[in-house]
Amino acid sequence: MAGFGDFTGYNRPFGLDPNRETNDLYDTRYKQIYGYHTPITEEYQGPPLILDDAPDEDNSSYVTAAISVASLITENLLSHPFIVLRRQCQVHNSLKSFHIVPYTLLPVVVRLHRRQGITTLWKGIGSTCVVKGLNLAIEDVVAKGTGWPKEVGKCSTVLQYLQHITLKCISLAIITPFYSASLVETVQSDIASDKPALFDVFREGFMRILEWGTPSKGRMLPIWAIVLPTAALGISKYLAHTIIRSVTARVLRFQQRHKHELNDAYNVNYKKNTQNPLIEDVNLKANIFSFITMEIIFYPIETIIHRLHIQGTRTIIDNLDTGTSVTPILTGYEGFMDCYNTTIAREGVAGLYKGFGSLVLQLAAHLAIIKLTTLVVAEVSNLLKPAKSPSNSEDSVHSQQIYIFN
Repeated sequence: MAGFGDFTGYNRPFGLDPNRETNDLYDTRYKQIYGYHTPITEEYQGPPLILDDAPDEDNSSYVTAAISVASLITENLLSHPFIVLRRQCQVHNSLKSFHIVPYTLLPVVVRLHRRQGITTLWKGIGSTCVVKGLNLAIEDVVAKGTGWPKEVGKCSTVLQYLQHITLKCISLAIITPFYSASLVETVQSDIASDKPALFDVFREGFMRILEWGTPSKGRMLPIWAIVLPTAALGISKYLAHTIIRSVTARVLRFQQRHKHELNDAYNVNYKKNTQNPLIEDVNLKANIFSFITMEIIFYPIETIIHRLHIQGTRTIIDNLDTGTSVTPILTGYEGFMDCYNTTIAREGVAGLYKGFGSLVLQLAAHLAIIKLTTLVVAEVSNLLKPAKSPSNSEDSVHSQQIYIFN
């Protein structure tokens, strides 16, 4: 694509003072990007600069919207089988095959499907969606009751930002008992336990709340001992996701500006309240990159938290060493640090990354679906686009010139 940097001079009046304000739209455009007026030269540099290909805002909008929907569905639904495998590996303290690489999981998955059916990796999806919905509902209620900002974009002061973080912490603390119940439903074996009903997660969650002190079940930790590390993990992931996304978006926007593809005046046909498709695309890429980075960084801490949740629940999970048997979870951790030290001592550092191969498969599938969605939507948009006539071509060149000069 042609750019301003490809030319050293422009077809403009000779002798114009570069420090003087001018109504020259071309000169104004140059100054907005580089911070100074176009250089003056006595050589004729050819006709005004025209982009090789004007941006197609309709196509970009469709592709970006389709990718957003595909990413949302993949993250909340299609990734669930990988999450089940990942959590079963994390809580299985005596697992011999750590499944840190993806290919070791494939034969185990085949055996699980042969023995228990194709739905074996979709267990707990109902309770998982219920907990996510409950989290959003609690945030909304707290935000309306306190007036605290629900979204970080609405925080204009340090106080509002602290209120926003506090709102997130309160929401995470309230849903911790229900998250614990949902985790049990996700990892327990279908052939060794009854399938729970959709709203059993509420019953089990309230039971954990009532047992706030010393639980009645053996080695189960009291819920207050799990709330703090769970909320700390959740808020740490949220802050990391926000920071990484913001930094990545700034880097991508900086690159786009140098390519002359991102500007507030992207097209003269845009309305003031219309979102720039290129900005949407940058934000989407930054969000995906942040999600991947966050999942990798906090994986070891998530392993410890999940083990604390499962302890004492008498959960029987699938044995992912063989894929044909089941095994009970029998642990006696006293808290977060005891779980960490015991895991390092008995399983090594690699014990914190059990099931990491499942995360790799999850992220690979996520990116593959996004790529496939991009190709499909782009092809469909091109097929539905009307053929250009000669008159349309002239209008296109004229619109490209308008795009540059504005």
